[in-house]
Amino acid sequence: MRLIHTADWQIGKVFRFVDQATMGVLQEARLEAISTIGRLAIEHAASTVLVAGDIYDVSTAEDRTLAQPMARMRTFASVEWHLIPGNHDPHQPGGPWDRLLRRGLPANVRVHLEPAPVALEGSAALLPAPLARRRTLADPTAWMDQAPTPEGTTRIGLAHGSISAFGSDAGTQPNLIDPARPERAGLAYLALGDWHGTKRIGPRCWYAGTPEVDDFGVVDGGHALLVDLGTRGTPEVIALRTGRFDWREEDVQIHGEDDVDVMTARLRGLHEDLAGLLLDLRLEGTLSLGGRERLARTLDDLGAALRFLRVDDGRLYLSPSADDLEAIAHGGFVRVAAETLRSMADDPEEPAREVAARALLRLYVEHRKLSAP
Repeated sequence: MRLIHTADWQIGKVFRFVDQATMGVLQEARLEAISTIGRLAIEHAASTVLVAGDIYDVSTAEDRTLAQPMARMRTFASVEWHLIPGNHDPHQPGGPWDRLLRRGLPANVRVHLEPAPVALEGSAALLPAPLARRRTLADPTAWMDQAPTPEGTTRIGLAHGSISAFGSDAGTQPNLIDPARPERAGLAYLALGDWHGTKRIGPRCWYAGTPEVDDFGVVDGGHALLVDLGTRGTPEVIALRTGRFDWREEDVQIHGEDDVDVMTARLRGLHEDLAGLLLDLRLEGTLSLGGRERLARTLDDLGAALRFLRVDDGRLYLSPSADDLEAIAHGGFVRVAAETLRSMADDPEEPAREVAARALLRLYVEHRKLSAP
């Protein structure tokens, strides 16, 4: 048996740190990832797709948002899609799943709202572990150990939750799943959701990760898993690229205008299509006033090319050169003000250090404008 394992679509997710146009593009990309998964299922002759929870980002999604992934899945009529609620969209009275059932599901989409074995093609059975609330202290997969299936059945688990307690008391960590569940329950494979990067927990237990990365710091996101259950006992698992956008975090040291050029070349080489890149850029070091002005122009150009650019320059300090100060004024109160601001900006103990640095840069830029021909 061959299947596709995916999770954490989080349709309708709101990206509050970007503008409205960019947010619309990112939301559409999450829907397009569903179509990509459908095409991959057909390409690899995988007639079953398992979606391990968090299909929606919130349980209060609007009707149009609820219908959008269903419309995408309906298009791939030869593929059977199996969905369970996760912690973002748990099954509760009047919640998204009740609303969807009232609307009617596509013939090739099955939503599993009870922990009970479900027959799949051939001699396989799906053991779904839907979440009925956002947080539960019980292991949602525990029932699988005693779940009855005919002898010789290939048992496949589908669940949403955490394997690791992440430093917390395991007794209070919600939705905590026993990593030994495949062995305890005789599972050929346990398809998990919740962790947004592709992650192998064991030879028969994987997180698929989100098919379209949704934040900085996600490791190995943007994939779905092709799972071949074969006859060798251990499934063969291959990560298939589904994501359109790359999210990158970059730390850059700058200590002169030459470093600005080096940084620019490096960042423009991060992606063959800069419109497909979201960048979180952290700058550290020192720059002259002229260098800072040049950096601002460079970042404006780069931001226009990228899908999104976020810059943290809180640790990039001004270090005005003698030429900078001469460019502001040779003497008089303007020069005195510039010297005072430089002294404040250079003092790490000065509470108004950052304000002084911004004021000095503004003074430099405005003076350059006034002196321009």
